[in-house]
Amino acid sequence: MQNQNIQWFPGHMTKTKRKIQSCLKLIDLVVEIIDARIPISSSNPDLAEIIQNKPKLVLLNKCDKANRSATDSWVSYYNNKGVKAIPVDCKSGRGLNKFVPSVREILAEKFEAQKAKGLKNPILRVMIVGIPNVGKSSFINRISKQTRAKVEDRPGVTRGNQWYTISKDLEMLDTPGVLWPKFEDEKVGRHLAFTGAIKDNILDIELLAMDFLELMRDHPTEEFLARFKLKAEDIKDLESFEILELVGKKRGMLISGGEINTERAANLIFDEYRDGKFGYITLEYPEDCNELA
Repeated sequence: MQNQNIQWFPGHMTKTKRKIQSCLKLIDLVVEIIDARIPISSSNPDLAEIIQNKPKLVLLNKCDKANRSATDSWVSYYNNKGVKAIPVDCKSGRGLNKFVPSVREILAEKFEAQKAKGLKNPILRVMIVGIPNVGKSSFINRISKQTRAKVEDRPGVTRGNQWYTISKDLEMLDTPGVLWPKFEDEKVGRHLAFTGAIKDNILDIELLAMDFLELMRDHPTEEFLARFKLKAEDIKDLESFEILELVGKKRGMLISGGEINTERAANLIFDEYRDGKFGYITLEYPEDCNELA
């Protein structure tokens, strides 16, 4: 892999942790949104400690761009840990019809206990968490249908937080602050960059493309090979920069003197990968948890 350290040291993380913890007494369930292609890298490893004993529901977002069997493996992984996980695509709305029933299923005992105490119309409250660019805004817009809940004056609900009404018995709180991933492992930063969670303009896009092309060389998909009219045996012994040049040449990205515009080729690679044109690619599997944890 190329040597490009990707770091993020936001000063707001500690403040966010405190804010989330202060809101825990208001909510019944934490909903974590992660990227189905990179479930480890797109999660904050401190979340379990932050939310303490609150039940959790995981949404594996962008499942339409991930390997289906890998996503199934992740669903099983979470289920084995006692956490329900749902594959979704927050942009198209795929899978989101399972969200409310899943919340009600997880909180069924709590709901019935509230009714048993004499509450005629119990309200379940959930908090949505997720790192930047994981799809939290798309989820909130789709699931709330843009309807902001006016619940600030209700007993026990803190003023100033972003609450949304989902149904007569369900309210949703947007995270009061921003959760960030951890970058102790270089692979985490690379995976976030591959999927576009980190802006390309702060990175060396050619080095990043070379990292990605090493993966494609070692585990080429039929779609990747077809996009550039390549054969697996043609690239198996090539250096990643040679593959980058080959991609540029195949697409006619020549500049003066017959040189190949590798920066343009690098941008093309990520545009096509993120559009799903290289097939359904998952970069992290449950067995990677110990390595990347």
